[in-house]
Amino acid sequence: MSETREGLQFPCDEDQRISTSRTGQQILSEALALIDNKASKEVIKEKNWRKKYPVYFRKMVEDSIRLKENPFKIAKHGLQKAHQLFEFHRQDSKLCLQNFMQAPQIQPLHSITIKGQSSQAPEWYIPYGGKNLQGQALLAQIDAWQEQGIIEASHAEALKAVQAHPEWLDLSDRTMVLFGAGSEAGPLTWLSKWKANIVAIDLPNENVWTRILKTIQDGNATLIAPASTRLNHSDQFISLLGANLLTQTPEIADWLAKMPEQLDLAAIAYLDGEKHVRVAMAMDAIMQYVSSKKPDSTLMFMCTPTDIYAVPTQVMQRARQKLGQRSTLEKMLAKGVSGLSIRHFLRPHTHRAIRSNNGKSYSIADCLVLEQGPNYALAKRIQQWRAIVAKTQGQHVCINIAPSTTTQSVTKNPLLKAAFSGAHLFDVEAFEPETTNAIMAAMWIHDLRNPSSLAQAKNTPEHPLELLMEGANHGGMWNAAYLVRSALPFSAVYGLVKNKFMFKK
Repeated sequence: MSETREGLQFPCDEDQRISTSRTGQQILSEALALIDNKASKEVIKEKNWRKKYPVYFRKMVEDSIRLKENPFKIAKHGLQKAHQLFEFHRQDSKLCLQNFMQAPQIQPLHSITIKGQSSQAPEWYIPYGGKNLQGQALLAQIDAWQEQGIIEASHAEALKAVQAHPEWLDLSDRTMVLFGAGSEAGPLTWLSKWKANIVAIDLPNENVWTRILKTIQDGNATLIAPASTRLNHSDQFISLLGANLLTQTPEIADWLAKMPEQLDLAAIAYLDGEKHVRVAMAMDAIMQYVSSKKPDSTLMFMCTPTDIYAVPTQVMQRARQKLGQRSTLEKMLAKGVSGLSIRHFLRPHTHRAIRSNNGKSYSIADCLVLEQGPNYALAKRIQQWRAIVAKTQGQHVCINIAPSTTTQSVTKNPLLKAAFSGAHLFDVEAFEPETTNAIMAAMWIHDLRNPSSLAQAKNTPEHPLELLMEGANHGGMWNAAYLVRSALPFSAVYGLVKNKFMFKK
């Protein structure tokens, strides 16, 4: 029991049972309590949380739209409740997460610095379709993605700005902290080519650190890695590198807070299942602590497109147009399938505009996928909440929607793998990891370098949720004619058949 309850954990009830659903319901209920008491009570009473959670996440977004003050209230109280509920265990002590820095025997982490061996100047391109796109070819592809509805105009503009400003790529003046540095969808490969000072945090695992060190050595960046033991370069140190976000949370926070440099903190770590919520909470606790000690720190998050978002009304107008442009045969098939499934399959996106007290109207893009589960939705919501709170309080926050990507963590789910393979059936595109890496690394650089970026502390959105709309690469999901989860089974079947017989849409 002591081994399984070490570090950051979900809370137990009076009978020492853990319910991730119950914890998620408590957090969402508290987040909604001050702005929608009826919905708050309904969340707690919900008996079928794993199937019905999208209803409450959507309700939360609707409430967030109506009053521009609501997103901050929801985020603040949701995070407060989460930090009160989650526990940090060490030895015989148990703390609520908000007091994690009071854990006993916090042992200092030590730094080892390794410099890359390349002298190559920073450059950027996008690997796509078997080619490394640069120059006019890159600009043409960006335009094509925008025309196809794969990316929003603000995303296209940001990528073009990076292409037009190669001087932005020299990151020798930045110290960039990667939580989950070895992440398949992370920016490590690109930062290692852009002279960045990279603080890499990942598990003490020789395979992971062998990959990280190889990436650094092939580039022109500088690596700063944590170790529990003081090291020198004559040591066989690979086996000693790393720190565990879940069990060494206070050590990592203390190590970062004592660094003299301004830090750019990137929450990119991912774990499966309930561990995803725990690692999201670990990153959140560290970010909050470091930001309190170093207020000039910047934050970076990558959102998933498979979530529920407030969007500009023109996005839903495009979805309505796509619905109307279907062929007669497709309309008949969709109507028949929807009727036979009691409207569970091929359900159209709703197009209702919601008026905000800022004088503007917004719609909702509901792209949440049930198969990813309520824990995944909660983990990503925690990151959105931190971004909204930090931005409202005047911090620099980079948060962009990254496209669905065929990473190993995704494709090991057979349904999602097949669905992504068949996504073109519904004009949705899933990207290869190397494409997403190049795109999202560039978006981070844009948000750090471009003074007009909404991420900049001095720039205030007209509505807090516009921070999540800006720069979105949703892979076409926002513009899809159907709710993503209602089209997923058909996309999966199409993907399976396509892969077997190698045909295209």
